[in-house]
Parts: sequence; C-alpha cells; structure tokens
Amino acid sequence: MFILQLLLSEKYDLDAKGGLFDFNATLPLMALQFIALTIALNLLFYKPVSNILDDREEYIRNSLTSASASLLKASELTKKYESELAESRKSAQSIIKNAQEEAQSIVSEKLREAQKDAENLLLEAYNQLNTQKEEALKSLEIQVDTLSEKIKNKLLNS
Repeated sequence: MFILQLLLSEKYDLDAKGGLFDFNATLPLMALQFIALTIALNLLFYKPVSNILDDREEYIRNSLTSASASLLKASELTKKYESELAESRKSAQSIIKNAQEEAQSIVSEKLREAQKDAENLLLEAYNQLNTQKEEALKSLEIQVDTLSEKIKNKLLNS
C-alpha cells in the first residue's frame, strides 16, 4: 500500500492546493459534456426507439381494436346465419310435411278412383254376364220351343 501511495504522490501532487477535488473549469466542462451526451443520446437513440415503440404500441392497439371489431361482427354474422339456418330448416320441414300430406292425399284419391273403376268394371262385367245369361236363356227357350214343337209334331205325326 505504501508503494501505491508513493506512486500516486509522484504522479499526482496530492499535497498541492485543491488536490483531487480542485474546482476549476473541468467540473462545468464535464457537466456540459454529460448534458450534451444526454441530449445527443436522447435525440439519436432514445427518441427514435421510443417513437418506434410508440408506433408499434399504436399498431398493436389498432390491430386489437380491429380484431375485436371483426370478432364482434363475425359473432353477429354467425348468430344471424344460425337463426336463418334454423328458419330455413323449419320451413324445409314444413314444406316436406306439406308435400307428404299432399302426396298422401293424391295417393288416397287415386286409390279411391281405382276402387271406383274396379267396381265399375265388376258391375259392367256382371251386367254383361247377366245380359249374356238372359240371351242364352232366350236362345235356349227358343231352342226348347223349337225342339218341343218338333217333338210334338213327330209325336202327332206318328
């Protein structure tokens, strides 16, 4: 330690007036350099960086705002389309139900018509058979009359 003090005393005159803290023009010059450095760093480094950070923060805020607005709009559209889809399904079901009822009524009407046609055909066939039966009976009566006449004539002639 003694050697250090000796070296310092030779290089710096510690015993001289003012010593290490001598207030001459150096202190204000150092203060001006510090202020100039602070101003230079503020202008060259801190301000651009803070501007970039502010711009980025504003961009993020705007993006979040637009994203939330888009999300709200998307949810509204989703609700709207879901309600329209539900209404469309209800209307489709009612249309299908009406079509089934209509088809059922058409089928039952066609069935009734077919039954009526079948009854008419049966009635017509029955009437034709009755007519043919009566004609056959008349024909048989005529033949019976003719045969009986012939038999009578043969019996009377013999």
